[in-house]
Amino acid sequence: MVEKSLAGRTALVTGGARGIGAAIAQALAALGASVMIGDILADVGRETASTLAKSGVKSGFAQLDVTDEAQWEKAVAATVSELGGFDILVNNAGIEITSLVIDVKPEDLRRMCDVNIVGVALGMKHAFRAMRPGGAAGKGGSVLNIASVAATIAFPAIVGYSGTKSAVDRMTRVAAMEAGKLGYGVRVNCLYPGLAPTEMGMKLAADMVSVGLAADINAAVALVVEQTPLARLAEVSDIADAAAFLCSDASRFVTGAGLPVDGGMGM
Repeated sequence: MVEKSLAGRTALVTGGARGIGAAIAQALAALGASVMIGDILADVGRETASTLAKSGVKSGFAQLDVTDEAQWEKAVAATVSELGGFDILVNNAGIEITSLVIDVKPEDLRRMCDVNIVGVALGMKHAFRAMRPGGAAGKGGSVLNIASVAATIAFPAIVGYSGTKSAVDRMTRVAAMEAGKLGYGVRVNCLYPGLAPTEMGMKLAADMVSVGLAADINAAVALVVEQTPLARLAEVSDIADAAAFLCSDASRFVTGAGLPVDGGMGM
């Protein structure tokens, strides 16, 4: 993409304190965007925002539990007032609780639904309200929802996570249709990342061992790699670069799409 192709744009990245979210924030900043880090991890989130600021990026931190609508309202308002606009939302925050179907707990399912489904829906709601004509920002924009390869494959021990990420895929498409038909000027797309060696990704590998699906963490990782044509785990930069593409004008005629960034695992 063209250097600084996001100059003048402002992004809010949920779950942006660490892992994939932090990598996406960095990729957007590298293209010239101002970035608000939204996260429940205040200390880590502020540190991530401070790191961006030290590199010359206009950035900030907003306390954001994505299940709390009042916090969404405050985070969006802070993005507009502190950074001067709101053009990009990356709905990255999410949780995964591993369980075999025979052991699934209702409270775990409800928690994943609350964060992974309700959180994404609230994000799109408040992005639309701010970005549409007459909104607080009012210039249209781009919403990117982070789904998962789990939405496209049948992988054991992630029944709840897979279900919620499949919902993200469907919500993305409905929201894209609404935004287009109602003239909001907002594109809505999603990514299906493969497993990356983040804290969350390695916890899944460890959980696969605990439920009896792999002998050890190395075997669990090998199981994923064996199902991946490119024969490796994802790197956070792989995912971040794809996210930057879908947030930029390089994808200006793309909406309602899901882009796999999984090394071919889900094909």
